[in-house]
Amino acid sequence: MAIPNRTEDWPRLFVLMDIPGLGSAHRWLVIPLGAMYLVSFFGNGTILAVVRAERGLRAPMYLLLCMLALADLGLSASTLPSMLSVFLLRSRAVLAGACFAQLFSIHTFSVIESAVLLAMAFDRFVAIWNPLRYASVLTGATVAKMGAAIVFRSVGLHLPLPFMLRELRYGKARALSHSYCVHPDVLRLACVDTRVNSAYGLFVLLSTLGLDSVLILLSYAMILKTVLRIATWKARLKALNTCVSHICAVLLFYSPLLSLSMIHRFGKEMPPQVYLLLSYLHFLLPPVLNPVIYSVKTKEIRRRVFGMFQRKGLGFRL
Repeated sequence: MAIPNRTEDWPRLFVLMDIPGLGSAHRWLVIPLGAMYLVSFFGNGTILAVVRAERGLRAPMYLLLCMLALADLGLSASTLPSMLSVFLLRSRAVLAGACFAQLFSIHTFSVIESAVLLAMAFDRFVAIWNPLRYASVLTGATVAKMGAAIVFRSVGLHLPLPFMLRELRYGKARALSHSYCVHPDVLRLACVDTRVNSAYGLFVLLSTLGLDSVLILLSYAMILKTVLRIATWKARLKALNTCVSHICAVLLFYSPLLSLSMIHRFGKEMPPQVYLLLSYLHFLLPPVLNPVIYSVKTKEIRRRVFGMFQRKGLGFRL
């Protein structure tokens, strides 16, 4: 009996790519990339340790900040293995199973972060709209339910992706565009009809990042409307000041995505390095800068971080 002529045998291999045009300079990228991952793991880990150690930081705002730190840690841990493989070990081949697992992890933690940012926007709205009811509306149980719903939505929507990709057939060209696996990048290598996969990917994108961004904008419209009702400018600025860290986190997360959308629509002649740079910024910058922003801007976090280092004899001073 003749064996059917398949385009490839399982297990399939994909080839990760570095940044084109840099030549031998790739080896030097290990230093800034390594520094970024160290800052991400250390910064987010410090925030988790501080909130866990200090009972005074068990308020909803700080519990949501812990969720954001966990999402950032997950996002960093998802991209780290393949980035090290490409830039440090110069090894680009990755098994399809590992690639599918990575893209599931990357997209899941990315959507978790988006949902946590939405929850934090709601937290800021309640705190400004009716501060007297803040503690009764956002209780610890409520935050726990929000966290469970966020994880359930993110995992549930992305769980079918690896199985759907596994059923596709791929041609001999297996070169991806990044040093990590993401769904659109893998999908374009399929040599069969991918309309169902593309439609499902678009549905997931619109129902998560798209919906979250619209609701965040709506939340800030309501916050601004509430702030404008406050009598004095000093009180208005004080209320808005509590949102600065969150606004910075939202801009860090959504700005590269918005820029990519604008380039796809209006900048088709842009060099591929621009696409790659924005993609790297989307996945690398938020985990690095979010803990820095919240540590610098949030007085309670900053004071307790310095206090923790002082107790350990590191010599920091306020």
